[in-house]
Amino acid sequence: MDVDRRPRQALDAALMRLLRPLVRLLLRHAVPYGAFDTLARRVYVEAALRDFALPDKKPSVSRASILTGLTRKEVQRLIAEPADVDPAIGERYNRAARVLTGWIRDPDFHTTDGTPRPLSIDGDPGFSGLVRRHSGDMPTRAVLDELLRVGAVRQREDGLYEPATRAYVPQQGTLEKLNILGSDVADLIDTIDHNMQHGGADPRFQRKVMYHSIDAQALAAFRRLSATQGQALLEKLDAWLAAHDTDPTPGDDAAPRARVGLGIYYFEERLPAPSARTQDKESS
Repeated sequence: MDVDRRPRQALDAALMRLLRPLVRLLLRHAVPYGAFDTLARRVYVEAALRDFALPDKKPSVSRASILTGLTRKEVQRLIAEPADVDPAIGERYNRAARVLTGWIRDPDFHTTDGTPRPLSIDGDPGFSGLVRRHSGDMPTRAVLDELLRVGAVRQREDGLYEPATRAYVPQQGTLEKLNILGSDVADLIDTIDHNMQHGGADPRFQRKVMYHSIDAQALAAFRRLSATQGQALLEKLDAWLAAHDTDPTPGDDAAPRARVGLGIYYFEERLPAPSARTQDKESS
């Protein structure tokens, strides 16, 4: 019986497309193939152990070896060696984002016209109060320094601080941008994987609007339109999520919880000039 290779071919083509911008980024940051190979092996093993364990059976080195194609010795080595990853980077991003979002939507830190109030460190209301409410026990100065460093907050001439953006999208700070790469792209792939497996019964929203031949002179206008309307939608959804977000209370560990959200991103790709496209067709 012939094996239908079309799903594998489609997956290979998809991998080539998604890896190309990733490899371009890796090369720009001087990450050689060997380093990528090591990371890929580690993730293969972690996924095999965490996501593909048999029911009622403890994950094993042998099963991980079978699933990944790596030797048992290699699997054991990867399990034994700690990953050289700093989890504090992601936590710092999450805490800073929560403080900025709180500043944008919390009326206690707004002026009478509903805009975010410029704050001093310890005023009433002050930035320290904002941090306590929206980021727990994080040091006030550390959060402020982080937001200043990535360009999300600025200091005015009168010494007060104000948001420079309405969302935590670092204008500076390579570490924070790389953290966004890891979290946002992973979320999108996870949604696509979920819809491939369960889309018929439990679909997750995954849409985009795209046209293939837009006049380049119209791009700036669409960038502004998409940014304005996208931000408005996200702020509306953020208000709903904030009203349903609760911190776990002692003894409430068993309450079901989930991390949930919705992402919007803009993309564009410049096309060859019409004469170049025509020439390509004639020479093919």
